[in-house]
Amino acid sequence: MPVAVNKSPISPNRWILSYLFREKRIFIPSLIALFVTAGLALAFPYFLKELIGNPADALQNDVAPQLILARINDIILKLLAVLFLQATIAYFRVQGFIKAGESALNHLRADLFKHLLSLPVPYFQDQRAGSLSNRVSADLALVRETLISTVPQAVRQTVILIGGLIFIFTASWKLSLVMLGCIPVVVLLIALFGRKVRIHSKSAQQSLADASTVIEESVQNITDVKAFTNEPFEQNRYHTALQSFLAVTLLGARARAAFLSFIIFVLFGTIAFVVWYGARMYATGQISWTNFSSFILFSIFVGASLGSFPEIISQIQQTSGATERLRELLTTPTEREHGSSSAKITGQISFENLSFTYASRPEVPVLNDITLHLPAGQRTAIVGPSGAGKSTLFSLILGFNDPTSGKLLFDGTDATEIFLQTLRSQIAIVPQEVMLFGGTIHENIAYGKPGATAGEIHAAATQANAHDFISALPDSYQTLVGPRGTKLSGGQRQRIAIARAILADPKILLLDEATSALDSESERLVNQALERLMQNRTSLVIAHRLSTVRHADKIIVLLKGKIVESGTHDSLYNENGTYRFLTETQLS
Repeated sequence: MPVAVNKSPISPNRWILSYLFREKRIFIPSLIALFVTAGLALAFPYFLKELIGNPADALQNDVAPQLILARINDIILKLLAVLFLQATIAYFRVQGFIKAGESALNHLRADLFKHLLSLPVPYFQDQRAGSLSNRVSADLALVRETLISTVPQAVRQTVILIGGLIFIFTASWKLSLVMLGCIPVVVLLIALFGRKVRIHSKSAQQSLADASTVIEESVQNITDVKAFTNEPFEQNRYHTALQSFLAVTLLGARARAAFLSFIIFVLFGTIAFVVWYGARMYATGQISWTNFSSFILFSIFVGASLGSFPEIISQIQQTSGATERLRELLTTPTEREHGSSSAKITGQISFENLSFTYASRPEVPVLNDITLHLPAGQRTAIVGPSGAGKSTLFSLILGFNDPTSGKLLFDGTDATEIFLQTLRSQIAIVPQEVMLFGGTIHENIAYGKPGATAGEIHAAATQANAHDFISALPDSYQTLVGPRGTKLSGGQRQRIAIARAILADPKILLLDEATSALDSESERLVNQALERLMQNRTSLVIAHRLSTVRHADKIIVLLKGKIVESGTHDSLYNENGTYRFLTETQLS
């Protein structure tokens, strides 16, 4: 059964920050440097206050001009020294944050890919082509922007805000309280608008993934698109997806725009009101010019810092939507991970009262009470009309699905007691439609045994009747096969798949109609290769072309999920049953 991953109770933002703290040796020093540079940023308004306030006070007190000029020169030199120190620290801080952020993202990408590979096959069958990869890439782009830019900006503005508030309270606590009176309103509005932005962001990411999926599906099936002249149809499908994405994005944009506009009005309106109130205090002698100028300068910095928070929080809310989707993926139950990892099988397979139904269609049995014993080394053919359950048997053997009831045994051991990867490493499949990876022929054959030597690969290709055609290619084994192997013919792809299976040296071999779509010459070469491959292995062959299963040790006839006949070709043909009917129908 699939394994559930416990969903962490922490918030999406804390969850994503936990990846940053994996790089704490880089992140924490960078964070300290950020606090330092943010604190040093407050030196600018402080020294400006000194430049403005001290000369005015000195002139009022009849201080000599030479002393005033010396004081001004001293202040500007200190300011330049602080700015140089701030710039130097910022240089290393920026590098550190980028390194920590990108490393954290790599950890997240690795975790996501590892989890994707551990998900059960039915999960991928329920997903549209390209949807997962597009969704993950779009969500990670948002997370990257937050880790690299938004988090440092949030920390910097927080330090400036707190430091600025301390300075303005020092200048005039009365004015400070007047200015801070609007903060509860701002915080409340941030919470309300932030929730809406987060919802719109999540919807926009899903719409973008849907639009990207249209492109990927169209490119993957480009021959069908062109053959049926459906270019206008695909363009319209993409246009519809883009319009849906645009509509959702505009809803989010309206929420963000309203949010920002209101904050700007409240923020700068409050500053204007406070300056007006302070001017009245100065006019009535309640505050000195130095403190008043200090208050105004630091209020500008505090106001700018507050003004940046709506955009920061909006970005964080967008990222929260993306991280929620990533966490949903990471909490999707995986394949079972228990069982013996050292089990060695000889190839004996037994089905005991096995039944199977898909969870989405529990009322429709695909396999019904199958009992069957296949000795090690036996060649068994499985025949029957489409929909009889032949391919489902293969998916159960490979552990892609688990029986609904009954047992599947390997050498008398229940399949659930064997670690899936250990079991699959001793099984190889040659499918009807071979989908190669987009690399070289060498890489595709080596997929059956990663790390195989060139000699092993050439030997496997020779046994698969593939070495001659590969050697005749200009780049030989380094020939690129194209996406899904489109640069090779069907027969060539089949022989590469057989070479891959030979290299894997499995105990159990599954052949899923491996020659049904080939011409006569290709079929002859593939059959020769298959004969070599099936020697001394438990082999199960699905075939619609019954001429290919005449020499099987045993033929199993499936009909509507049940075994209705079993025996050799001669014994079954002599019976007036389903096998004879299928044979005569095909011959006629």
